[in-house]
Amino acid sequence: MNDLSWLSRSELLVGKEGIDKLQNAHVLVVGLGGVGSFAAEFICRAGVGEMTIVDGDVVDPTNRNRQLPALFTTHGYPKATWMKERLLAINPDLKLTVLQEFLSPERCEELLTQKFDYVMDCIDSITPKLTLLQAAYKSGIPTVSSMGAGGKMDPTKIRVSDVFDTHTCKLAFYIRKRLKKMQVQKGIKGVFSTEEMDKDSLVMTDGSNFKQSAYGTISYMPAAFGGVASSVVIRDLLGVTIANEKRPKSMKSSKLSR
Repeated sequence: MNDLSWLSRSELLVGKEGIDKLQNAHVLVVGLGGVGSFAAEFICRAGVGEMTIVDGDVVDPTNRNRQLPALFTTHGYPKATWMKERLLAINPDLKLTVLQEFLSPERCEELLTQKFDYVMDCIDSITPKLTLLQAAYKSGIPTVSSMGAGGKMDPTKIRVSDVFDTHTCKLAFYIRKRLKKMQVQKGIKGVFSTEEMDKDSLVMTDGSNFKQSAYGTISYMPAAFGGVASSVVIRDLLGVTIANEKRPKSMKSSKLSR
């Protein structure tokens, strides 16, 4: 039997029944960058007993300002492999599946035929993100999706809502628009910020991995998004009520709807 004494402080808060629920849960985390690496760690430290983590990328020097696997000594190292070592060092009893790959539409559908209790979308490129969200929606698995953390500096403005109630965030605008065309309806939770994006921080990229541009980032914002997203998963698994942000009625015009 696993020694769960390391979760004693968590048990004081959620009780033995809560720990048992988390121990019996299986969470899928896709994307192990600034948001996903911290989210995966928080899920692990909460005591979730089984995880599947997915990422096909390697550490780049520009990741070091915000991503957990990104160290001076890990440039070029697969993020999924590094996170495997990290998570098992936290909980050696964790049942962990590691997929070092970028998910194709076909692979997404295949993966989500497995039994997951929750899906975490921490992808920052639009096309793969939509692919995962559509597959998760079709599967009926509870899902939380992180919107844009770039170009923002105030973590107190992070909110949780249904994806179709998100606003202000440019990434969320494109995701809502495309999901609607893909016949995806309400039911996916979104983590987003009501802070206006610093448009001057935009930089164009080489277009690799479905990403043609990026916004400037500060160390704590992706981690804060990861923390909020993981809290959604944990609270939902424990049956704790989450107060979702409602889309302001004043946001009717296309300009304000972003």
